Amino acid sequence: MTKASNSATYFSRDYESPIGGITLCSNGTGLCGLWMSGQKYFGGTIPDEMTPDDGTAAAVLDDACEWLDEYFTGKRPEIRRLPLAPIGSDFRQAVWRVLTEIPYGETMTYGEIGRLVAQRQGKKTMASLAVGGAVGHNPISIIVPCHRVVGADGSLTGFAGGLDKKIWLLEHEGVDMSRLYRPAKGTAL
Repeated sequence: MTKASNSATYFSRDYESPIGGITLCSNGTGLCGLWMSGQKYFGGTIPDEMTPDDGTAAAVLDDACEWLDEYFTGKRPEIRRLPLAPIGSDFRQAVWRVLTEIPYGETMTYGEIGRLVAQRQGKKTMASLAVGGAVGHNPISIIVPCHRVVGADGSLTGFAGGLDKKIWLLEHEGVDMSRLYRPAKGTAL
């Protein structure tokens, strides 16, 4: 992942998926966003208005659409083949980097992510709440797989796209859902 500049023009493209509409965003050289229709924090990291792609970001957006086509047909496209450029603090970038390392069809807890980020930053601990905030504000859903993050007790929490979409994505990847559950209360409901 590269750190995106805050002074760029942002281009968007719509993509229709099995879980509904998706909006992609690029600064012309990297993918800055991927949001599902109705997603919490939709476009929240983009500092300027997005305009429909005029061809400037076509290559980046074409590659992202091809990646999604492969993903939704059951293939396992590599994240690293896309030029990702999410906009966020160094801490959020570190959390999002860990998300890209969660293998297809597997899950990781907020605590596990916090321990990895703390270790990489030379710290003893990392606040799970801060990790949860970074995961929840991931601007490149699906490709940066925040849907693979679950609570330590197996609860399906923290997905800005909604629990139904999170469950669909996990089942699509063949995750063993027997140890996971939908919480009765929570911020992701």
